[in-house]
Amino acid sequence: MTRDVYEYAVIRVVPKVERGELINAGVLLYCQPRDYLCARVGLDPVRLRALDPHADVDAVCRALEAYELACGERSGPLTGEPLGGRFRWLTAPRSTIVQTGPVHAGLTTDPDTELARLFDKLVRV
Repeated sequence: MTRDVYEYAVIRVVPKVERGELINAGVLLYCQPRDYLCARVGLDPVRLRALDPHADVDAVCRALEAYELACGERSGPLTGEPLGGRFRWLTAPRSTIVQTGPVHAGLTTDPDTELARLFDKLVRV
C-alpha cells in the first residue's frame, strides 16, 4: 500500500483570546495526492462554559460547522478554489475565538481513517 503525505491542523476554541486558554474542537486534514480535504468537529459545551461561562455555544458551533462546510462541495466563498487553497485559507492565522493551530504533517494510506484517529486522539476527552 502506498502511503501519502497529509497535512493537518487542530481546530481550537479560544473563548477569551487574552487568556490564551483553549479547547481542541476539531481536526482539518488535507492530502493532496488523494485530492482529499475534510474537517471533523465536536464541541464539548461543558468544557467551553468552564473557560467562559458567558460563551455563546450556538455561535461557536456555527463557526466550527463552517470548517466542515468549507471542505465540501456546497456553494460558498471557497467553492471553486482548489483544495490546497482552501486548506491554506482555513489554516491562516486568526485572532478569533475559533482558529486553527499550527500545521503538522504525516503519512497515511487512508485519510478518512487518519482523520478519525487524530480526532479521537486530539479532540475527544
